[in-house]
Amino acid sequence: MLQIPIETIRTDTFTMEYFRFGQGKEPLVILPGLSVQSVMQFAPGVAAAYRTLAEDYTVYVLDRRKDLPADYPIDEMARDTAEAIRALGLRRTALFGASQGGMIAMTIAVRDPDLVRKLVLCSTSACVGPAAYQTVERWVRLAEAGDAAALYLAFGEAIYPLSLFERARDLLTESAKSVTDEDLRRFIVLAQGTQGFDLTKDLHKIACPVLLVGARDDGVLGFEATEQIAARLQGRPDFTLHVYDGCGHAAYDTAPDFKARMRRFLSET
Repeated sequence: MLQIPIETIRTDTFTMEYFRFGQGKEPLVILPGLSVQSVMQFAPGVAAAYRTLAEDYTVYVLDRRKDLPADYPIDEMARDTAEAIRALGLRRTALFGASQGGMIAMTIAVRDPDLVRKLVLCSTSACVGPAAYQTVERWVRLAEAGDAAALYLAFGEAIYPLSLFERARDLLTESAKSVTDEDLRRFIVLAQGTQGFDLTKDLHKIACPVLLVGARDDGVLGFEATEQIAARLQGRPDFTLHVYDGCGHAAYDTAPDFKARMRRFLSET
């Protein structure tokens, strides 16, 4: 499998790991969702999954900052991520955010419009109230209890369709064996950072074209989250909505045509 080096962005206030692949002239920044362990560990698999986009883009996959503060809401994640994008020398990027990464991406598009040429959002929400936070809160309790195996299984069951989850059960259980106390600490801080997030009233400030993708069977945020974003953006000629059935919250991984759909949107003039 292709080896992907992990690199580090250094600013005056934090460091952040990232990896990149592809040789395209245009930059594409991917902001992954919340995960039990850092996506940096899975760089070769991510590069393989998005290899078709690497033909036209240089793809940057950004982690969250190192040395997380005890309280780290989405607003601060977005601030740091925008600073990291600038530190890479990037402007007017194609920006793709999945789940929590979508929350960060929307916030950047609102507050730092010079950084975003096109925006792709999948399985995300502009508002995480008490009801929407319930699934994440269950994950936090398992992480606080130090039960990595139960956390991995609860996480997988929520984000994948049932048939896929059952096939992945043994792999998830095996993956949990490598989870460290630091992994759990970071997971708790990042998960709690979604609580109370609300960008709903500012969505109209997004100035770039948007592709919004959701799943009717989203077991984490619910399809209502996609509908709420769409209601704010509907009617704009540069807004596109696509809805999957049977792909679960992780439609960005499970829908076989998602990467092709994203590539078509990004290539449109």
